[in-house]
Amino acid sequence: MYGDLLTRVADNVETDGVFATILAGHDNASGRMALALRLLGGLHRLALDGRVATLRQWYPSTGGHWNAEAAWPDIVLAATEHTDYLRDALDQPPQTNEVGRSAALIGGLLLLGRRKEAPIRLFEIGCSAGLNLRADHYRYRYPGGDWGPADSPVTVDDAWRGQLPPAAGLQIVERQGFDIAPLDATTSDGELTLLSYVWPDQQARLDRLRGAIDIARRVPAQLHRRNAIDAVADLDVAVGTLTVLWHSIMWQYLSASEQERLAAEIDALGARATPDAPFAHLTLVPHRRTPDAALEFAVRVRSWPGGEDRVLAVCSPHGPPVTWE
Repeated sequence: MYGDLLTRVADNVETDGVFATILAGHDNASGRMALALRLLGGLHRLALDGRVATLRQWYPSTGGHWNAEAAWPDIVLAATEHTDYLRDALDQPPQTNEVGRSAALIGGLLLLGRRKEAPIRLFEIGCSAGLNLRADHYRYRYPGGDWGPADSPVTVDDAWRGQLPPAAGLQIVERQGFDIAPLDATTSDGELTLLSYVWPDQQARLDRLRGAIDIARRVPAQLHRRNAIDAVADLDVAVGTLTVLWHSIMWQYLSASEQERLAAEIDALGARATPDAPFAHLTLVPHRRTPDAALEFAVRVRSWPGGEDRVLAVCSPHGPPVTWE
């Protein structure tokens, strides 16, 4: 659906249509700004909240059926009537908070838990609404089995392949997230914002998100409005627990200088780890194993003391299937 839609938006821009007006001034926007997702999220929100009822017949997320040719006149009209709103939407960073990525993160945590055997203090940077901080409350299905609560409203199908993580329990004793613009998923506005950034024809992702929001209303996690560098600078390890810092698909949105400063803070935190107070940095990031290798989305972990760095798995940008190595 979005492939169809963006092709028509691009043609509209080339002919100085309404989308040229909406996108004016953003000609040289960096790719890390994800401008297309901001625009599409704004349009999706117009359908989700009912402000443009005619769009609902075309958006699968609202019970409609996508037809590019038939839908396009309604989309142009919506853009014409809500130009200012869509321009404002370009200033809102995408907040996908992709729940499927929990399959990668929780699998890594299970592998760490098996090695460290300690209660876990869990911290996330770029947490959005903190839904992945509740990853242990989701159910993950894989060939021959599953892991997680049987009554969970979130089921991640085809979650794991390869050398599977251990089917063990986890004791997460602390959950804190940090984001420059955290969302409260338990409010109607927060829920609509999160839903708006999910591609409307991908029903499994929408179902997982709605279930995760239901869990967020029952399982608390502390969210803080802080940038990643300052947040990590204030973290410390704690005796008798495994301190874990994780994040997924956020590193590329940082500038080169921000990445350098954040990496230094993470290294400093790792240097304070001891056998009785270990620390791990668990990530899902775009990755090349060698400069000439193809880009892949890798689950990686660095563990301290020692700073051992390992690739644990590869997966899709949205998580499943995660193939463990």
